[in-house]
Amino acid sequence: MAEITIRKADELTEEISVFTDVQFSQYAIKNGVDLNFEDFIYVAEEDGKLAGVITGRAYYDEIHIGDLIIDESIRRNGLGSRLVKYVEENYKGKGYKIITLTTFGFQAPEFYKKLGFELEFVRENKDPKLSKYFFRKALL
Repeated sequence: MAEITIRKADELTEEISVFTDVQFSQYAIKNGVDLNFEDFIYVAEEDGKLAGVITGRAYYDEIHIGDLIIDESIRRNGLGSRLVKYVEENYKGKGYKIITLTTFGFQAPEFYKKLGFELEFVRENKDPKLSKYFFRKALL
């Protein structure tokens, strides 16, 4: 076997994406798991201008929300809730059982509780703003 070197990639190339997708899929299939994999990005626009984004991944029996970002000038008007509900609605009845996410103390733990997410655990940090909250919600 040739010498293996490790380097930081500057961007996610097509070659890296294909390699990752193929290896990830083959391993799941080899282990008898229905992959059911899909990345998602939903955007909210106001007069053609980006107002919010929610990203994540659907795989196995889970939807995982990666990021929820709302333009600061329009926060607290329900757009974040609408984006989360949009994800829930788009994946209902497609074999997924739960929605998961993480958020930090300075971000939105109370917001997710109000949306019906259940706190699984908190990874405490000396700085409470950096404590990491792990949430889940049944996808009914």
